[in-house]
Amino acid sequence: MIKVDNLSFSFPQKKLYTNISFTLEEGQHCAFIGTSGSGKSTLIDILTDPERYLYDGKLEIDPDCRIGHVSQFSQVDKTEEMTVFEYIGEQFIKIQDEITSIYAEMATTSDMDSLLEKYQSALDAFESMDGDNFENTINKQLNLANLMKLKDLNVSNLSGGEFKLIQVMKEMLSRPDLLIMDEPDVFLDFENLNALKKLINSHKGMLLVVTHNRYLLNHCFNKIIHLENTEIQEFDGRYIDYNFSLLQTKIELQELTVAEEEEIERNEHIIDNLRAIATYNSGASRGRALKARVKFQERLEARKIKAPFVDIKQPDIRFGMAHKMEDTTVVNVNDYSVSFDELLLENVNFEIKSTDKVAIIGANGTGKTTLLREIFQNNHDSIEINADVKVAYLSQLQGETLKDSNTILHEFIDAGFKTYDEIRSYLSNYGFEGEMLNQKIESLSGGEKNMLQLAKVSASQANLLLLDEPTSHLDIYTQIALDKAIEDYKGAILMISHDFYSVVNGMDYVLIIDDKTIRKMSMRKFRQMIYASHFNKDYLETEQKKKSLEMKIELALKDTDFELAKVWVDELEELIKLL
Repeated sequence: MIKVDNLSFSFPQKKLYTNISFTLEEGQHCAFIGTSGSGKSTLIDILTDPERYLYDGKLEIDPDCRIGHVSQFSQVDKTEEMTVFEYIGEQFIKIQDEITSIYAEMATTSDMDSLLEKYQSALDAFESMDGDNFENTINKQLNLANLMKLKDLNVSNLSGGEFKLIQVMKEMLSRPDLLIMDEPDVFLDFENLNALKKLINSHKGMLLVVTHNRYLLNHCFNKIIHLENTEIQEFDGRYIDYNFSLLQTKIELQELTVAEEEEIERNEHIIDNLRAIATYNSGASRGRALKARVKFQERLEARKIKAPFVDIKQPDIRFGMAHKMEDTTVVNVNDYSVSFDELLLENVNFEIKSTDKVAIIGANGTGKTTLLREIFQNNHDSIEINADVKVAYLSQLQGETLKDSNTILHEFIDAGFKTYDEIRSYLSNYGFEGEMLNQKIESLSGGEKNMLQLAKVSASQANLLLLDEPTSHLDIYTQIALDKAIEDYKGAILMISHDFYSVVNGMDYVLIIDDKTIRKMSMRKFRQMIYASHFNKDYLETEQKKKSLEMKIELALKDTDFELAKVWVDELEELIKLL
């Protein structure tokens, strides 16, 4: 239904696509992946509104193809005066009212022909959305997502995660031929993430979903489109199989690269010897031999394998500290409460030690972000911060810590660097290089903004990190780098996260919101709770083993021990069959 053929597009500061081609066909649930800032959201904009963009190549969209869209940064309109049911059924109700109005006009009109045409058009639209069953259909979707309790609630009272799911339902029920969703999983709690998984898997139409969520990627898609370094790669099949295919290719390419580098090195020795001989023997045959060897060397260099989808550079995230604290309390929360329209948290008590790594876990809209922000601001009577603590804060509202009108370079002028060159060198570790440093922050993608926040947190050399949904918008490669940085950090971390992998891989224990207060829970009990309520235990434990094997393969590749890497790959292949 959609065909992209040799499409190229650039912004003034950045080339996004070079002759990319792919197709989207009926029945496909397609995951759209790629590193942050690679141009996924821009490509979605081109698909939904091609007239706005000047691009090279062809974009063919079936004229009958209706496209629905759930955007990345949608927010609840607090002035919206309608219930959840009315919001989801808005289009149905509008057409129903139009048909009722046409009936009334028929009693008095003298132009019955045009009215009948108008009536038929409204009826066709109503039938295409199965309008006669719309109430039953909405109830089914709400039940599927376990959100029937919200049916009569005002839309303005929804949390951000609940509203995102309601939007997904609304678009799905309008039955577009293609539904495009840009990171619909961001900020969803565990229960809502499972609801999104069910909605995606029950959807009968064609889907194109931008996501970096490891759980959704492994459970929801039968096609992968991977955008990287201005190129695109298509893969028909599951993400887990695509990832395994990449790993196999990586081993093959690295083996070939090592062999080629050895060949290049041998050839360089021959060239050096021929040059040395040419200094005292200037015969024509010696000159020809030298030229031939140099040309051969150029050909070897030219054919060196370039693998944009295999060798993706991970950012080098490192959380350092200006000074390490002894084993002492860094945060003390005593009898804390917070409320807005209703009481969210009451009688909250906990303390964080100087090396504790702690996740705050709770459903959307339970006051987690407010608590973390008030710890950062340190002006609440119930919150005490140790005087020796230096705090760094990453906000899910990126405008709290980044100034949109700043360039990337200027954002770091006050971050403790002495020269522009120091800033440039530092930011290159986070993927910000060259002309990109002169871009305004407002032009960056959500993932790039979060990466910039991580760079600021790291540069602060703080000994307490407050991280609010740090994995949101981040590509998988950066999520893995962040997991490693958290593991290596020697200070205290208080993190809000709904990324199960980040919590179980990096935290010492969790603070769980339960009945408007917070209680401490061990990682063992947290796992048991997650297995019982949200995720399959066998899947998650197998996924952990898979990750361990992938790390062993990476280490074997670093040591260029390809035989050992292949042994681990065979073991990994057997494990993947269980997933």
